[in-house]
Amino acid sequence: ELHFALGNLFRRRGEYQRAVRVHEHLLGRGDLSRSDRERAQHALAQDFLRAGLLDRAEAALQKLEGTRYENEARLSLLAIYERSREWAQAADVAQKLDESDQASYGTRRAHHLCEQATERVAAGDLPGAAKLLAAAVELAPQAPRPAIDTANLQLRNGEPGAAFDTLAALSDNAPLALPLYAAALQQAAVAAHREADALALLQRRYVESPSIDVLEAMIALGGTPTATPEAPDPTPRDGYIAHLAQQPSLVAASRWLSGEKFEHEQFHPQVQRALDQATRPLMRYRCAACGFEAHQYF
Repeated sequence: ELHFALGNLFRRRGEYQRAVRVHEHLLGRGDLSRSDRERAQHALAQDFLRAGLLDRAEAALQKLEGTRYENEARLSLLAIYERSREWAQAADVAQKLDESDQASYGTRRAHHLCEQATERVAAGDLPGAAKLLAAAVELAPQAPRPAIDTANLQLRNGEPGAAFDTLAALSDNAPLALPLYAAALQQAAVAAHREADALALLQRRYVESPSIDVLEAMIALGGTPTATPEAPDPTPRDGYIAHLAQQPSLVAASRWLSGEKFEHEQFHPQVQRALDQATRPLMRYRCAACGFEAHQYF
C-alpha cells in the first residue's frame, strides 16, 4: 500500500519517471498477488498516459485485457487511437466497448468509419469509401455525419439526385444539423434540377430554426425566407434584412452591405474589406461545453 501511495503521489506531482520506477518495481516482485499485480499494471499505464508516452501506455493498457480494469483500459486505448488518428484500431476497441453493454458507442463507431472513408477517398478508393459509409449509416442512422459524407461522395460520383435525397431525408432525422449541409443540399439541388424542392425544404426549416448558413443556401437558390412588412415583395438579398430582424448578425449585415450602392461608392471596397476582416473571426463553430472554437466543425 505504501508503494502504491508513493507512486500515485509522484504521478500527481508530475514526477512520472519516479512513479514508473515505483510501479515497475512492484511488478517485478515475485510475492505480489494477482489483484495487486493488475493494480500495479493499471497504475503503470496511467503513469505513461500522464507522461504522454502513448506507445508505452498502449502496450501497458493492452496487458489489462481480461482483468477488472479491462473497460477502463479500453476507454484509455480508445482515446489514444483517436488522438493518433488510428481509426481502424479505434473502431475495434469501440466495438468491444459496445459489446460490453456499458454504454452505446454506435455514433462514435460511425465517426471512426467516416474517418476511414475519408482516407479511402483521399487514396482514390471510392467504392471502398462508399462501403464504409453505408456501414456507418447502418450503425448510427440518426447521426448527421455519415449521411453528409455519403451525400458528398454521391456528388463526387456524379449522382446529384441521390445526394439530394440523402440530405432531404437527413433534414427529417437531424433538422438542427441543417446548417452543416445546407450548402451541399443547394449544390445537389442545382445539379439535379430540383431547386424548387430544395427551396421549399430550406424555407420550412429556416422558419423553425433561423441560421445564416440556411439563409445563404436559400439566397443562392434565388429565394427568400418569407415576405415581411418592410419587404412585401422581397428580392433574395432582402433575406439578410429579414434575418437581421430576428437575429442581430454582423455577418448578415456585412453580406447585405456588400451589394448596396452608396453615395461615396469609391470608398465602398475599403469599407467592405474592413467589414470582412471584422466578421472573419465570428464565422467559427463553438463548443457549448468547453468554448473551443474552430473554423471546421468537429
